Amino acid sequence: MSLLSVRGLTKRFGGLLANDTISFEVPEGMLLAVIGPNGAGKTTLFNIISGVLAPSSGTVWFDGRDITALSAAQTALLGVIRTYQLVQLFKDLTVEENVLVGSHRITRGGIAAALFRPRWVREQEGRLRDEARELLAFVGLGQMGEVFADRLPYGQQRLLEIARALAAKPRLLLLDEPAAGLNIEETAALADIIVRINRGGTTVLLIEHDMSLIMKIASRIVVLDFGRVIAEGTADDIRKHPDVIAAYLGDETTADLV
Repeated sequence: MSLLSVRGLTKRFGGLLANDTISFEVPEGMLLAVIGPNGAGKTTLFNIISGVLAPSSGTVWFDGRDITALSAAQTALLGVIRTYQLVQLFKDLTVEENVLVGSHRITRGGIAAALFRPRWVREQEGRLRDEARELLAFVGLGQMGEVFADRLPYGQQRLLEIARALAAKPRLLLLDEPAAGLNIEETAALADIIVRINRGGTTVLLIEHDMSLIMKIASRIVVLDFGRVIAEGTADDIRKHPDVIAAYLGDETTADLV
């Protein structure tokens, strides 16, 4: 059984059809990428899967459960965790505090625990801080824990957002254009991190415009154009697919596909 199943997903904004009966499966443990030209409906698709938007029709299933009607908060509690195309950090908090925010899904607490701080609360906080530091080291920010998030260069802010997402211990990690704005060296480092996340057992669904990155790391690729799935397969399948080549014709990424 697939961890994520998207079935006939359609989203209309007035007269605009952003997603048109999209269907695909993401088996547990897979690193699947969704690509397509600008305006193909990729971020709308992510917003529906993560509970930010409700579809006009169709369903989203996660681990055998219909999650279509759940809110973003409810979806996240199940382990569907995402990053955003535009970095969304708490810039008045430190790097370590940002990661700790991500651990909310896996913590116990309440008003009494916050007021009286029993031993188990203190032990939990200590464990979460240790885990936050390990995650920062994992993404290459091990020495930046006490720095305020808004002081980080853009590329490191991207990595911090991934570390914060990992703190929630996702079962499915949605990455929305994580390489946007990164240089060649930063993109290479990011690719290594994504592969290590996936090899560690986390299922990854990735939106990205960097075709060289996608072709190197994705196990399987779904291609959207004008809100529809026009191709699905391995990197070799997609690279040779005539509909994909046509969709990217005239785009600078075409050379990476043919």
